[in-house]
Amino acid sequence: MAKVELKQPVVQEISENVKDAQSVVAVDYRGLTVEQDTELRKSLREAGVTYKVYKNTMLRFAFKGTDFECLDPTLNGPTAVAISKDDATAPARILAKFAEKAPALEIKAGVVEGKFYDADGMKEIAKIPSRDELLSRLLGSIQSPVANFARVIKQIAEKKGEAPAAEAEA
Repeated sequence: MAKVELKQPVVQEISENVKDAQSVVAVDYRGLTVEQDTELRKSLREAGVTYKVYKNTMLRFAFKGTDFECLDPTLNGPTAVAISKDDATAPARILAKFAEKAPALEIKAGVVEGKFYDADGMKEIAKIPSRDELLSRLLGSIQSPVANFARVIKQIAEKKGEAPAAEAEA
């Protein structure tokens, strides 16, 4: 079998993974211990993020003609990619948090919702809370004034209810 035929399934796998992806982050994983790598993979998997090491040439072929083609200049040396189809900021958030305790992990660059970000840009993206967290904050801010209003009304009703009872005793 020719080399091209052997490589085609790998390129196809990468293409399938990035087809509907909201974000792809490229990292240099050199220097991570097996324990650190296992912990990183576990946390990414729990967040629904695909994390895999591929040859740079395979990534280049798979990224050609997609939003992720702009990652080409960063594909040098050992490269792993974290791909998310659901939460656009999850890979950056998890990788940046992990890089704090494992400095060997280096974020090269990434593409989030079709826009290229360098390593510094990805660190800024990592600061954005998840969609679920943002929605819960929004609901909390909407619910808070209503809850406060309800408490005030209840207190007024209780005071008015106590006043006639106090007068009746006197």
